[in-house]
Amino acid sequence: MNENFKEVYKQLLTSQDKYVYFLLAATLASIAFAIKESQSLKLDLSQIPLALGVVSWGLSFFLGCRNREYYNSTLFANGELLRIQLGLSPHPDYGNHPDYIQAASEGIKSAIEKNSKKVMMFGRYQTRTFILGALFYIIWHVYEMYLRT
Repeated sequence: MNENFKEVYKQLLTSQDKYVYFLLAATLASIAFAIKESQSLKLDLSQIPLALGVVSWGLSFFLGCRNREYYNSTLFANGELLRIQLGLSPHPDYGNHPDYIQAASEGIKSAIEKNSKKVMMFGRYQTRTFILGALFYIIWHVYEMYLRT
């Protein structure tokens, strides 16, 4: 494979990792900030948008964690696929048997495809729920300002 392609692909994966971890950190910071902002407030119906924001951020964090779980599972499966294709079977009875290599490769490729789709889905919803939480927080903040006037 071309070295330039490998480098670009490596940078893409690194960038995607950083983005997911940024969202995870921003989500936790947002939850902490919302808790700090509302610490001295009495429980009131006007805080429903804030609660919805915190729930959205909690869901975003959960989805980001699921994204990482499926991403790591996909990396592991890719490694196993390479091992099998190189004849480094974990089972000594099968070794370099072509039928075993083909069947195992197809099964692993199918798992990789399913996992990759879940990685993308969880990543999309992680971002969407983070933004939704921010919108709920802004609605709550503007409404609180309105109630004070």
